Amino acid sequence: QVQLVESGGGLVQAGGSLRLSCAASGSIVSLNTMGWYRQAPGKQRELVATIHSTGNTNYADSVKGRFTISRDNAKNTMYLQMNSLKPEDTAVYYCRSSYNYWGQGTQVTVSS
Repeated sequence: QVQLVESGGGLVQAGGSLRLSCAASGSIVSLNTMGWYRQAPGKQRELVATIHSTGNTNYADSVKGRFTISRDNAKNTMYLQMNSLKPEDTAVYYCRSSYNYWGQGTQVTVSS
């Protein structure tokens, strides 16, 4: 079983940047698809971005052009670079991998 641990969340002003990390306890080579999800208060959890082991990526329309997902298999880590943050990006961000492994989440708060 793989454990996922997110880090990098925090409080930032609108227009700022954050980089989230998702560290896996084991190799992520076999985890074909990994992704970031988020859940704002009172809302359902939604997909933010995914990345396949081939490098193919997919983004929610709301973050296209502002967020970049990447993975470093050698470091067993996935990243989410978030630029031009908006107050509506405020949420708990979770990483998820194949076989439905989830992290515990990291809070991102964007102030206006």
